[in-house]
Amino acid sequence: QEDPEPPHIKEEQEEMETDDGEDCGGPEPARNSDSDEHSQPDTDGLRRHLKTHTGEKPFSCSVCNKSFGQKNTLQTHMRSHTGEKPFSCSVYDKSFSRKSHLQRHMQSHIGEKPFSCSVCDKRFGQKTNLQLHMRTHTGDKPFSCSVCDKSFSRKSHLQRHMQSHIGEKPFSCSVCDKRFGQKSNLQKHMRTHTGEKPFSCSVCDKSFGQKSTLQYHMGTHTGEKPFSCSVCHKSFHLKRILQLHMRTHTGEKPFSCSVCNKSFGQKRTLQLHMRTHTGEKPFSCSVCDKSFSQKSALQTHMRTHTGKKPFSCSVQRHMRTHTREQQEIKYPVL
Repeated sequence: QEDPEPPHIKEEQEEMETDDGEDCGGPEPARNSDSDEHSQPDTDGLRRHLKTHTGEKPFSCSVCNKSFGQKNTLQTHMRSHTGEKPFSCSVYDKSFSRKSHLQRHMQSHIGEKPFSCSVCDKRFGQKTNLQLHMRTHTGDKPFSCSVCDKSFSRKSHLQRHMQSHIGEKPFSCSVCDKRFGQKSNLQKHMRTHTGEKPFSCSVCDKSFGQKSTLQYHMGTHTGEKPFSCSVCHKSFHLKRILQLHMRTHTGEKPFSCSVCNKSFGQKRTLQLHMRTHTGEKPFSCSVCDKSFSQKSALQTHMRTHTGKKPFSCSVQRHMRTHTREQQEIKYPVL
C-alpha cells in the first residue's frame, strides 16, 4: 500500500490543477426552434471562457490579495484561510477543502494505481503524482531561488527554502517553544516529546519517529546500495546520503552559523554547533542531573555510573603496555 502523500505533494497537485479553465469542446446547448420561445445565449459562459485568454482576474482575496478569473475559484481559495473542509470521507472521519482532494484520498482505500512510471515501474493513483515522480529521473528542477539561484523540483521545496533567507518561523512547539518554518517540521519535532514512533520495520518490528529514519534502517536488512559516488565509488542505499557524502569531495558547506559565520556540510552539524552559542544542554543524566549538549557525551558520562568499559584489550595502543613495544624516537640532526 502506497504511503499517504505528505502535505507538500498535495500543494504540488494544486499547482497542476487548472481551476480557471472552461471546457470549450462540449456539445452546443439545445436550442428551441419555436419562434415564440427563444433561448438566451450562454453569454456568461463565454465571458468566463474569454478570461482564460485575456488574463483578466477581477476577483481578489480580501486576506492575501491574490486574484482569480472566476468567483467560484475565489470561493475555493478562501477555504485556505477559513479552514473550511466541506468534503468528507465516507470511510473515516477525514475532511477536505476540495472535491478533487477527496477523490484522490479515496484511492488510498480502493488501492487503485493506474499510472505507471516508464523508468522504474512505480505506480501512482494520480497522474500529477507520476509527473512529479518523473523529475527524480529527469533531474528537472523548474523552480529557482531568486536569492541564491538554487533550483528545486517542486514549488513547495522552493517555498521551504526561501524561509532560510527570510528567517520566518511561524510554528512554535507548545512544550519547549522551539520554532519551525514548516508545520510538518513541528509535527516531527513533537514526536521527540511524545515518544510517538509511527513508522515500523516490516522485518524486525523496530519503530521510528520519522519515515526517512525507517528508510535508512531498511538498508541494514536488504544490503542494497544502488547509489554510487562518481569520485570514490562508495555506495549508499539512499540518494540523500549520497548527496551528503558528495560534499566531502566538493567541500560544499551550505549551512552557516548566524553568530560566528562558521559553515557546515550538514544542517544537523550546524544545529549541534549552535549549542556552543546558546548554551543549550538538552541531554540530562538521570543519576546526577548533569547536562550535556550532545547525546554521545551523555552516553560517555553514564559509564562513570555504570562502570561499563566497552573497549577491550585488543586496542592496539593499549596492547603496547603488554608487549612493551617501543616506538623509535627520532632525534633532530644537529
